[in-house]
Amino acid sequence: MKSSAMREMMALTERPDVISLAGGLPDTSTFPPELYASVMADVAHESAARALQYGPTEGMTATTHCIAEVMAAEGTAIDPSEVIVTTGGQQVIDLVCKALIDPGDVIVAEAPTYPGAVPTFSAYQAAVEQIEIDADGMPIDALERTLDRLSSEGRRPKFIYTIPNFQNPGGVTMSLARRRRLVEVARERELLVLEDNPYGLLRYEGEALPTLYSLDSQAVGRVGAADLVIYLGTFSKILSPGLRLGWAVAPRPVLEKLNLGKQGADLCSSPVTQMFVAAYFAQGRGSGTGWLEYVEKLRDLYRTRRDAMLSALEEQFGEQASWTRPEGGLFVWATLDERIDTTDLLALATKQGVAFVPGRAAYMDGNSGSSSMRLNFAGVTEENIHEGIRRIGKAIRTQLDLLGSLSGRPAPARVGPEASDSDARPLADVVALPRREEPRAGRRSQDR
Repeated sequence: MKSSAMREMMALTERPDVISLAGGLPDTSTFPPELYASVMADVAHESAARALQYGPTEGMTATTHCIAEVMAAEGTAIDPSEVIVTTGGQQVIDLVCKALIDPGDVIVAEAPTYPGAVPTFSAYQAAVEQIEIDADGMPIDALERTLDRLSSEGRRPKFIYTIPNFQNPGGVTMSLARRRRLVEVARERELLVLEDNPYGLLRYEGEALPTLYSLDSQAVGRVGAADLVIYLGTFSKILSPGLRLGWAVAPRPVLEKLNLGKQGADLCSSPVTQMFVAAYFAQGRGSGTGWLEYVEKLRDLYRTRRDAMLSALEEQFGEQASWTRPEGGLFVWATLDERIDTTDLLALATKQGVAFVPGRAAYMDGNSGSSSMRLNFAGVTEENIHEGIRRIGKAIRTQLDLLGSLSGRPAPARVGPEASDSDARPLADVVALPRREEPRAGRRSQDR
């Protein structure tokens, strides 16, 4: 088992002096406290006994109908009877691995991939084949070559794991052509696909694209009945991660195994939070200020913060790095000078009072992505975004100065407000040490 990079930093980011651009945090301060109190009061007055009791493993009916409403907003029709409510989206990944993976079984995933999936895949001892993404997501031709190679080796993947919308951590979105082809490949080869879609409704520009689940349903010819795509959703990003409520929509044979796995894990997800979601959705329907209006406010806020981060990166990183420009979601993926290891850089950055997720955490081998980092723009204010990126930029320049001094290779010219004439200073003189004399014949080796 491996630790989660984000979990490791939670204690650090609790410090008030640290600006955290690390976790996948939405801004929960946007949820009105008076609304929270009102919804909880409704649960207490009308459903206290049910909320405090055990619930069905597959989830409460009222909650699954809310889930169907959320997915309909993305243009995806489902059968609520094919839903299982989970303790966050993370549990879906765990349950799918529990149901499908024996040690050594193959999973195909994107590179980089969700850092929270890495320890889960490792815990079940999966052999993960990662396929490098580009600006349009996972290249399906590269996927097919990988599948052909695995087939020639007598190895069949148990599932393909993908985050098609505003990928975590890459920030890119899989194109429509690739989505269609991915579903075709899955059907041609009879492979399961785990579609992880926490951010689909958090789009800030561009046109919404169909989910893989809906494309698979179309191929089946029955609305809301995919037979190869397992859909993962969560309330964490559109409502609150503290609810710890996610869900899977899956073909019934898979769903039955997920249910068995969940029975052994936690019996059921919290009825208290399930009743909260049901009451929240019901209040919105009556008042005209429903959950979709709240999501729209989040979109406006996060769009502004995304733009603030892109502006700060341009100002502070300049030509020293490249980064993605996401159309939605929570993350930017930045890649620095190849000499910089962001795991080492994080140690320096935390001393400056800022945190991010190092790129290595998004790769199964623990070595790739060493010059990259994941940056979250949703959970902090614009002011802190600019200050956090400034601090990282300062740490980068310190690191490059040190590397330049050690290697004799000049550091790139600085950019941004901290640049000055002193940046053009020459490297320190290098003093040549005298060469050792070769040992005289007959001198014992230990004398050297």
